[in-house]
Amino acid sequence: MHGWADLYAWQLDRTSRTPLSRQIYMQVRSAVLSGALAAGTRVPSSRVMASRLGVARASVVSAYEQLLAEGYVESRHGSGTFISQEVAGLATRRRTARAIRRTVPIPAKAFPDFERSAMQGEARPFNTGRTLIDARTAETWRTLTHRAVRQLGPYDLGYADPAGLVELRANICDYLRAARAVQCEPEQIVITAGTQQAVDIAIRVLLSAGDEVWVEEPGYPLTYAQLMLARVRPHAIAVDEQGLVVDAGRRKAPRARAVFVTPSHQFPSGVAMSMARRLELLAWARQSGAFIVEDDYTSEFRYSGPPLASLQGLDESEQVIYVGTFNKALFPGLRLGYAVVPRALLQAFVGARYLIDRQPATLQQAVVSQFMQQGHFAAHIRRMRQLYREQRDALAETLVRRGAGSLEVALPDQGMHLVAYLRDGTSDIEIEAAARRAGIVVRAISRFYRSARPRPGLMLGFSGFPRQLIVPAAARLAMLVANRDRR
Repeated sequence: MHGWADLYAWQLDRTSRTPLSRQIYMQVRSAVLSGALAAGTRVPSSRVMASRLGVARASVVSAYEQLLAEGYVESRHGSGTFISQEVAGLATRRRTARAIRRTVPIPAKAFPDFERSAMQGEARPFNTGRTLIDARTAETWRTLTHRAVRQLGPYDLGYADPAGLVELRANICDYLRAARAVQCEPEQIVITAGTQQAVDIAIRVLLSAGDEVWVEEPGYPLTYAQLMLARVRPHAIAVDEQGLVVDAGRRKAPRARAVFVTPSHQFPSGVAMSMARRLELLAWARQSGAFIVEDDYTSEFRYSGPPLASLQGLDESEQVIYVGTFNKALFPGLRLGYAVVPRALLQAFVGARYLIDRQPATLQQAVVSQFMQQGHFAAHIRRMRQLYREQRDALAETLVRRGAGSLEVALPDQGMHLVAYLRDGTSDIEIEAAARRAGIVVRAISRFYRSARPRPGLMLGFSGFPRQLIVPAAARLAMLVANRDRR
């Protein structure tokens, strides 16, 4: 009995909203799992326990019944109730097993450089991947969400089409045809959790271990990491002022099975792929039987002239998987994107999407569908495009004016970030670290190179910060770079 007295030396919290029966159950269960109560220990009667704890007997009876039902205690006819032989000390044994397993090295070589994406939760300028939502969009979103919740039906509460809601896919199809010249039908659209999941599914469907693929250099690190995880062989292909150098790809990996590109706003340089290169890339894919994965991650935000037509819209042989996202156009926490899939790949793509996480969440899809259908999406994009242009211009102007010739700013026609190139000899890794110490988040683009000699520069997001934060932070960064150059 001494073990029980030790256990219940703790006071039950009578002010807590947790019922006393639940508190008793949890404390006894914890003692059993930790080994504080050994197997075979006799359990006091409910009457004795209630008296010892100063609670109603019914609370103890309820706790005992739960412990008995879950196997923590066992009843022996004519003898009483005892701690089970099966579960006593189980948590301790599990901790020991985990400790032993942790002594074995965990292979991590397939997961390179994920800390860059982890930074995106920070709210300091000039973090990337961040967006702004104005009061009009916020209020509309709340209204549509409340309405969607009130209208929940059996379809919303159960399993649904793994490709996504029919209504949302139709609205996306209409939008893409008008805004991006994408050739598609609603049934070709598969809703995903964003660009990253769409790329992951494409890799699973298209490639096997050992297959060769092209990726851009510099390029998006998470796509490269996903390819490494799938044990394929990515070849870094140079990007120049016209985009991916197709001839370089032919020379380096003529038997590549796929190419992953960001043609409308190359990551990270911001270069738009020329029409000649687009046609050349499509011709190569058609001749070699390879597929193109077109990541159109910031197509909505173009600041001069109409949006560029998609690469997919030029494809006559259905060899382009077009990938887009609402997480950049609206907000990252939404976790909704889409892929336009060639018909020959559609069954495999939907099947893989089903196996990964069954289906996208129906409530958020319903809200986005209504947001698009009622015209709010187009209006939101128009307002944000104007705002982001102003923020881009303020950032670029401040960097050039205060940088004393230390920075060369590439002003992008599209997207949510710009690149400020550093004077020769300056390490962008060192500037990245110094800026962080000064409370500024930038990304060294040398991290995005795989084989070629990197051109040092800083990637700065401008979409997630108001102008009143951008200007002083940009001035501090420019002075930091200029002072470092003078050393």
